[in-house]
Amino acid sequence: MNKIFKPKLFSILKTGLEKKQISRDVMSGIVVGIVALPLAIAFAVASGVSPEKGLITAIVAGFLISLLGGSRVQIGGPTGAFIVIVYGIVEQYGVDGLIIATMLAGVFLVIFGLLKLGTLLKYFPHSLVVGFTSGIALVIFSTQIKDAFGLSIEKVPSGFYDKWMIYFANIDSINWIAFALTVATILITVFSKKIVSKIPGSFLSIIIITLVVHLFHLEVPTIETFFGEIPNKIHITTPHFQFADLQSYIAPALTIAMLGAIESLLSAVVSDGMIGGKHRSNTELIAQGIANIVTPFFGGIPATGAIARTATNVKNGGRTPISGIVHAITLLVIMLFLGKWAKLIPMSCLAGILIVVAYNMSEWRSFISILKGSYFDILILLTTFFITVFYDLTLAIEIGVLLSAILFMKRMADISDKRINNIVDNDIIENYSDFPDKINIYEISGPLFFASARRYSEAIEEVGLKCDVLILRMRHVSFIDQTGFHNLKDAVNILRNKGITIILSGVNAEIREDLKKYQLTDLIQEELILDNFSKATEKAYEILGLTARAN
Repeated sequence: MNKIFKPKLFSILKTGLEKKQISRDVMSGIVVGIVALPLAIAFAVASGVSPEKGLITAIVAGFLISLLGGSRVQIGGPTGAFIVIVYGIVEQYGVDGLIIATMLAGVFLVIFGLLKLGTLLKYFPHSLVVGFTSGIALVIFSTQIKDAFGLSIEKVPSGFYDKWMIYFANIDSINWIAFALTVATILITVFSKKIVSKIPGSFLSIIIITLVVHLFHLEVPTIETFFGEIPNKIHITTPHFQFADLQSYIAPALTIAMLGAIESLLSAVVSDGMIGGKHRSNTELIAQGIANIVTPFFGGIPATGAIARTATNVKNGGRTPISGIVHAITLLVIMLFLGKWAKLIPMSCLAGILIVVAYNMSEWRSFISILKGSYFDILILLTTFFITVFYDLTLAIEIGVLLSAILFMKRMADISDKRINNIVDNDIIENYSDFPDKINIYEISGPLFFASARRYSEAIEEVGLKCDVLILRMRHVSFIDQTGFHNLKDAVNILRNKGITIILSGVNAEIREDLKKYQLTDLIQEELILDNFSKATEKAYEILGLTARAN
């Protein structure tokens, strides 16, 4: 257990902390708390629950994930990815059902961590992740149309197609003031950082729009219209349910657990790249599980690692879990002393913030990039996307995982069918000890596809960070899939940001074309993509201004 569950905070405290870093973490935590405030409220409202549940989740889960998690900088709380599944559970089972499903999801997450599944979950194809992330983004956007336009609709259907039919049927009830406030919110959220860089755009938009509405007595729906007063206390909640009904919560709980695990580990990987760190996957899953077991007792909803808030933490100097703990304390103080004012926030303002969130989630650039790739990647992308949008997120994940397994078998079959003897680079050099310390060589010994891409990219980063020039030998790489290119691109970006030059050696003609298609030639100049190892070593010596060794 000690080897599996090792919270980063405890390890950091053992090695000691500088006072400067503690002050940076405290300041970063306060900023992230302010960023999280409007998002926590917006995610709760969009999920069909009262606003304080979002705040409670950000406070309790955010505190526990930072205290017990396996990442230095992860910020936990409610996220946009959960809106679709939470809304569906509340519609079908009520709030008590959501509490049970969330706690059960927490149990699954702890089990995932104890079984060391954290490393496996990182190997899902990129096309699968983009498929349901883009699908969720479109669903979130569609749920905000009513409030964005101020439409007079008493009950919005849950189905995507039905939603849009009722929107068009009520198009004549548009509240143009509400629509103008939505547009203003989007513009302030997106562009305010160019003028006031230190205040988060979403927070600024809530302050400005709320003041405008109440100073000019504009008639638009607010949080108070639908939810009344926002409590400034946290109460213990106990759900009412029958044990006989427990099995009906297993499917939604597994969906929450899978979605939470994937998003939190994706966030941890992204933050690793930003700080040059390495998270502990299984510890992170156990911490996420504990947070989701405990948070519902206080009235919270599902929580996971939040990529945008984690990135904000890093950009503001946060480097230890102290910043995440301070973020939770900041939100608690705001809720206790300023929460009563949150009821004045216009619904159109929250809609504007969520539309920006949906756009940022959409990953449209990755979506288009995958559509240029292999047929199987396109199949996984479009299948998970359309099932998420038109049917059900639970089914989308189930079918996506099944397609991933089929893809894995296909890739393994491709490996056995490929012949290595047509690779251009045929020279065999096993001993690299003659090279100077500033040059490192790493060889990829097989195809770079979704099942191996993460491990190879981590190794490339580790080897590359110890030199000035990294020669990446690719003579035995018979093919690279979309996930492989995505991970390779991330590794190259990290090394380039550290000032390290990457040279590719033994690249066959097919992969060279794919490098152009996936825009890796924007990161690695074509003169550094070479067909044999001798040319690569000559180039490395030339870059360093050294005399090339005798062959």
